[in-house]
Amino acid sequence: MSDFTRKELYEWCKILYTALESHPECKIPLRLVKDAAEMGELMAVELVETIRDFNGRHQVLRLILPCGPTGWMKPFTERVNREKVSLKNLVVFHMDECLDWQGRTLPENNPFNFKTTMERCFYGPIDPALNVPEQNRNWLLPTNIEEIRQKIALAPIHLTYGGWGQDGHVAYNQARRSPYSQLTINDLRSASIRIQENNPDTIIALAQRNLGSAYQFVPPMSVTLGIKECLSARKIRLWSDTGAWKQTALRVALFGPLTPEYPLTLLQEHPDALITATIATAMHPISEHPEWDLGV
Repeated sequence: MSDFTRKELYEWCKILYTALESHPECKIPLRLVKDAAEMGELMAVELVETIRDFNGRHQVLRLILPCGPTGWMKPFTERVNREKVSLKNLVVFHMDECLDWQGRTLPENNPFNFKTTMERCFYGPIDPALNVPEQNRNWLLPTNIEEIRQKIALAPIHLTYGGWGQDGHVAYNQARRSPYSQLTINDLRSASIRIQENNPDTIIALAQRNLGSAYQFVPPMSVTLGIKECLSARKIRLWSDTGAWKQTALRVALFGPLTPEYPLTLLQEHPDALITATIATAMHPISEHPEWDLGV
C-alpha cells in the first residue's frame, strides 16, 4: 500500500520542470542542467574541486562512487591528467556489483561487470603517478561484505556520488516488492550491505535502457552498499541524465513523504544533499498534457 494517493502523485507530476528548482514545497535541493554532456562535465569539475580541497589540507578523502552514469569519467580523468591532480589521498568505496543467479560475479567482459567498467573508464586512463593506490580501491564483492562494512565504519565518508533508479533506489537499495516481507521506513534507514535479488521492474528498466529490452541478459542479483552506508556521508550528490526512466521517482523524492516505496525520499532527512538532473529527467509527460484524464 502506497504512502501517498494517486491524486497527490498526479499533482507532483503535473508541475512544469521550470518550476521545480524554486518550488516552495520542494523538500530536497534540486539543480537542473541542460543535458548529459553538461552534467558529466559538472560532475567531473566538482569532484576535482573536492579532491583539490582535501589535498590542500593534506587530508584523506573517503568517497562512495558509482559505476554509472559513466558520462563523467572521461572529463574527470582528462582533467586529472591535464591539471596533475593527485588521487593518492583518495579512499574509494565502490557502490555495488551485479551478480548472476547464483550470486557470483559476472565475467570480466560482461557489460554489467562494474569492476571491469571502472578499471577501464575510471582508473585506466589516469596517469599512474597520480592514480588512486590499489589498496585504496574497495571493491564490493559477495565474499567481502563484512570487511567493507568494517572499513566504512572506521571513519566518516565525506562524499557519496551516485544516481537513482526507476523506483528511486540509491546503489541497489530497491523498493522491496515481496508481499511477504515489507519494509518500514526505519528498516530502510538501517539497511546495510547485502546480497539480494533484483526486482522485476529494475531488470526491465535496465533491459530497456541498455539491451534493447532483452531482459534475459540483465543480471538477476546484486551486492550493494546499504542506504545506511550511502547516506552516512557528510555530503550526498546524486545525478541523473536518463530521462523518462527517472522522472516519477524524482517527483516523489522532491514532494512526497518518506516512503520505502521510493528510497530516494530519505534524502529529505540529510543535512547536505543535492540532486542534479537534466531537463529531460526533470520533465514529466503529465506536466506536458493537462488535457489528459487520468481518473484522479
